[in-house]
Amino acid sequence: MKNVKKSLSINLNSFKILVFICFFSFSFNGKAQVNWTNDGNSYFKLEKNQLVTYILPNHDVKTVISKKQLTPAGKIEPIAVAHFVFSIDQQKVLLFTNTKKVWRLNTRGDYWVFNFKTNTLTQLGKSLPPSSLMFAKFSPDGTKIAYVSKNNLYSESYESGEIQALTTKGTGSLINATFDWAYEEEFSCRDGFRWSPDSTSIAYWQIDASEIKKFYMINNTDSIYSQLVPLEYPKVGEKPSACRVGVVSLSDNKTTWMNVPGDASQNYLVRMEFIPSTNKLLIQQLNRKQNKSTLYIADALKGTTNSIYSESDEAWVDLFTVGNSRAIDYTNNFSFLKKNNSILWASEKDGWRHVYQVSLEGKPEVLITKGEYDVIDLKHIDSKKGYVYYLASPNNATQKYLYRTKLNGKGKTELLSPESLKGSHDYSFSSNGSYAEHTFSNHYTPRTKEFISVANHKALTEEESIVANLKKIEEKPTTEFFTITTEDNIEMDGWMVKPTNFDPNKKYPVVFYVYSEPAGTTVKDIYNVSRNRNYKGNMAKDGYLYISLDNRGTPAPKGRAWRKSIYRKIGVININDQAMAAKEILKWDFVDAARVAVWGHSGGGSATLNLMFRYPEIYKTGISLAAVANQLTYDNIYQERYMGLPQENREDFIEGSPITYAKNLEGNLLYIHGTGDDNVHYQNAELLLNELIKHNKQFQFMPYPNRTHGIREGEGTTEHLTTLYTNFLKLHCPPGGR
Repeated sequence: MKNVKKSLSINLNSFKILVFICFFSFSFNGKAQVNWTNDGNSYFKLEKNQLVTYILPNHDVKTVISKKQLTPAGKIEPIAVAHFVFSIDQQKVLLFTNTKKVWRLNTRGDYWVFNFKTNTLTQLGKSLPPSSLMFAKFSPDGTKIAYVSKNNLYSESYESGEIQALTTKGTGSLINATFDWAYEEEFSCRDGFRWSPDSTSIAYWQIDASEIKKFYMINNTDSIYSQLVPLEYPKVGEKPSACRVGVVSLSDNKTTWMNVPGDASQNYLVRMEFIPSTNKLLIQQLNRKQNKSTLYIADALKGTTNSIYSESDEAWVDLFTVGNSRAIDYTNNFSFLKKNNSILWASEKDGWRHVYQVSLEGKPEVLITKGEYDVIDLKHIDSKKGYVYYLASPNNATQKYLYRTKLNGKGKTELLSPESLKGSHDYSFSSNGSYAEHTFSNHYTPRTKEFISVANHKALTEEESIVANLKKIEEKPTTEFFTITTEDNIEMDGWMVKPTNFDPNKKYPVVFYVYSEPAGTTVKDIYNVSRNRNYKGNMAKDGYLYISLDNRGTPAPKGRAWRKSIYRKIGVININDQAMAAKEILKWDFVDAARVAVWGHSGGGSATLNLMFRYPEIYKTGISLAAVANQLTYDNIYQERYMGLPQENREDFIEGSPITYAKNLEGNLLYIHGTGDDNVHYQNAELLLNELIKHNKQFQFMPYPNRTHGIREGEGTTEHLTTLYTNFLKLHCPPGGR
């Protein structure tokens, strides 16, 4: 149901805490984050099967680990490193290889340690199954490495190789130090344990999914007899997995459980971190409806807790995750400020997403960012100089720029991104804040990067300067951004691509691309924003007008009221906004109201169905992929966050579900779903098929055997899907001006 995720409360450390060291990570779109050294004056890269470092400001390159050093004894090829992390003293480095996917990302694999002093390469967990280790990390003192295997937590001594099982009862349903499907999908929680600052114990999450009902997917293609694929999946209205936090002592393997108030199966524990230089934990709890957030300080030795902060919202309290990087060891952390024993916190309590200082000692909170705009992302904290750097865009919700202000809340907001570069900026700051990798793109400028000096935002070399090379990089714009106001007085951002040989005296077919739910926006001023990945060929050259719009409820930086107006109204308010905007667009002289198509994937597939069923007078052709046809089939964390509990307001779930209106289908519908979709279950397809059949509604349906939510696996899948999509669109919504 979600292609992208955004959330709310902040995750960037302002000083070296535990293993505040460089690491290599992969994002969902395949772009790696910058891997800065501890001193902040250079960065690491994996190049040609070896690890190198680039020293700034001249980008002088130096080999750190050669191919030969990455080649295990008795082998002729170096290991293929996907991720690396150094010990605090930088004398050893953990290397992650032979990775395997767990749900969305490759978080399982093998780990090796390279020792710079002895020039040796040693594999960890040799007695455990291959490619079973997860989230390995050094203890702060560098003598041990902890990791997860088969839902149990282990510690291994580097010197002796002795493996210590810290938990032993992990199963498919009792999950230690990592998370179940729902926590990973909806809270981006993956890495489920933390070393204590003194290296004597480890705090970890334990998820008990034993009471979660299994949803069975069916594999009909890998053997003569069908195979059941079980998945612990808490549907909306079903109680969540029970969750608790424990601290295990390495001296005796005993776990002390933290006494966090509330029913463990009616609350979520979404953050947990040792407070630096203490034996205390900071834990964040969300209630089941996710409209109340509470911070607890827990004594790791005794298990006692006390509440220090809470906030609530009439809709939901967001989790704000920094950078959207989806790193493989990613989970939701805190941003500690050691100087005044506080954390940075994001809240919408004044109507806008702003950053606050929240004291761990009960002192009054401090509002840091101020004004009628949203903080989009936190990028860097400079505790010495007293600044916080963040992304925002007060004047254009489709773009983002770097700003800074004083940590004490008394400074002015300063724009740092070059005013001449209109579009979307992002930054990766070095550890000391002196340098940053700056990336920029807009709808006619491919993503480009430079390394800058933060003090003056100038490129380190003329050759890499974005400003100096902009004219060489820019392309002829083909995408136009616009705003449109509906009859309900709702102003929406949109983009459109007109046919290549556009003639204003002709009428053209229009194809709307929709998502529309709280998990993502489609109208962003970035390169390739208007590319239709499912269309074979060029839509503009073929004569289509291609449009996308962001309605209320999408996570655009337009304030709390915009984002949370959709509470309990998914499938209603977003659908009405899209239809009313389309209604205004159909008034344009060059739009052919007889040739109107709409398509979307996941939440966009749901929107496509709703638009086709509820506004058949507008939308004549629809292509829906991986759609939630009935909201009562989706997972509890996502659906209850935005819709409430069906035990209390079931009518809202029914009103927002496409299946409720299937009997109204009049146009041409292509419905596509993977039978192995663990996210939006194939069950949705069969429920909707039955409803359409009942009302004798004719349509085209394409199931993809064993394909998951992205419908990408399997030989020939992408070619087949894009051919199907394109042929159906051309047949029922012919291109070209008339």
